[in-house]
Amino acid sequence: MADYKSIVAYDGTEFEGFQRQANGHRTVQGEFEAALRNLDWTERSLRAAGRTDRGVHARGQVVAFGLEWTHGPLRLTQALNSDLPPDVAVRSTQRVPDGFHPRYAALSRCYRYLLYSEATRDPLRERRAWRVWPAPDLARMRRAAVDIVGQRDFRPFGTDPGSSGNTIRRVIMAEWSDSEDGLAFRIEADAFLFRMVRRIVSAMVAVGQGKTSIEAFETLLEDPGERWQLGLAPARGLCLESVNFEA
Repeated sequence: MADYKSIVAYDGTEFEGFQRQANGHRTVQGEFEAALRNLDWTERSLRAAGRTDRGVHARGQVVAFGLEWTHGPLRLTQALNSDLPPDVAVRSTQRVPDGFHPRYAALSRCYRYLLYSEATRDPLRERRAWRVWPAPDLARMRRAAVDIVGQRDFRPFGTDPGSSGNTIRRVIMAEWSDSEDGLAFRIEADAFLFRMVRRIVSAMVAVGQGKTSIEAFETLLEDPGERWQLGLAPARGLCLESVNFEA
């Protein structure tokens, strides 16, 4: 048996999140493990770099698994894709050292959040982006994004997905750009709290629309006793872009 790492992309719209659930709801992990079983996979669970919520997409989710396979990584990618549903695909596969776990080996993760501003709905765009109206001020959101970079307690924007209760994270990069698809926010950190990105995006959009001030946003960042109270950005705008294993 050898260990393999696959980079996986998926459209999260029809999934109840990444992680397999006991209630039988459709999940990315459940679909991927079903494809692995068709290749005589015998482990109890695959190893993943992290979990994404219901409706969140991915271009660069990373999973690892052990498998008896003699036909090479390219053929393994092809075999998995032949059994996966249309909304999940393996982008590439490679051999990794035995025991490799992407969650613990990862140095950082990068997410992208996409929004666009129009007064009326666009059903095609809204599958992948959050429609925001009135249009937020991009310069104000860029100023807010600068304040996010660094190591601090992000408890105002999320909860620890583990059992330690540690809410300190290091944000390496946070920036807004104006793309053909809309306004895109990219954020890279060593790890993320539960729903941290969606709360931060919601707060920055509120800053951009003048519903809250830059100063109030900065207070949230500096005071772990505070809490962002004005909701979450919708899951559909969020995409896990990459998991990075090299400094």
